[in-house]
Amino acid sequence: MPAPTLVVGAPCWIDLYSSNTAKATEFYGRIFGWEAQPPQEGFGGYFTFTKDGKHVAGCMGNDGEQGMPDTWTVHLMTDDADGVAAATTANGGQVHFEPMQVAENGRSTMIADPGGASVGAWEPGQMKGFEVTGEHGTPGWFELHTRRYDESIAFYRDVFSWDAHTMSDTPEFRYTTLGEGDDALAGIMDSSENIAEGSPGHWLVYFRVDDVDATLEAVTQNGGSVEHPAEDTPYGRLAGATDSTGVRFKLMG
Repeated sequence: MPAPTLVVGAPCWIDLYSSNTAKATEFYGRIFGWEAQPPQEGFGGYFTFTKDGKHVAGCMGNDGEQGMPDTWTVHLMTDDADGVAAATTANGGQVHFEPMQVAENGRSTMIADPGGASVGAWEPGQMKGFEVTGEHGTPGWFELHTRRYDESIAFYRDVFSWDAHTMSDTPEFRYTTLGEGDDALAGIMDSSENIAEGSPGHWLVYFRVDDVDATLEAVTQNGGSVEHPAEDTPYGRLAGATDSTGVRFKLMG
């Protein structure tokens, strides 16, 4: 499998914000075969998950003090984290925390887009991002669900230099991708019918698996739940689930 496509504007990393990191570690280890690496000193307990020795995700404990829910967070690559923060406020978004240096690993900021969806921006140093994607038990797709569809497309185009392409523009299904066709790297979906008015948008992570149905069975056997049963679609067999701590994710096969 070739190395992941890591380009400016595209998802380059995910991390799990969890109030029970031990329980989450056990769950993803059993479901995807991940191994948790020891936390490094000076990073507040942050640690990474590897799959067959390659980095696929990070994890940070949620002590509840920030009032943030447990969730998977998507980070987009940038070559200018400070520029992203400045452009965010100029384009209708909000900066959750200002750009900060993460030792020699890189530079990071967390923002919210005009629809309220939180997303990270990562300016790589020594840590570039994913070391493997698209294989069983690794990230396979990244998708923004939002009520502010048109504004969000403009935001990601202007702030992250997205090469945005309309994939579908019917009343039933409005969808735009970063890149086009087989080269697409992420998507934005108009979820106005599914997100309650006043509720923020959100990014969802899809994990690639060899057998969606078997993975869903393993999810329930290990304390998770099925949110959307597996179904065949033009984009593969898809399903929605929550892990053993209640965090949502998607499966694709």
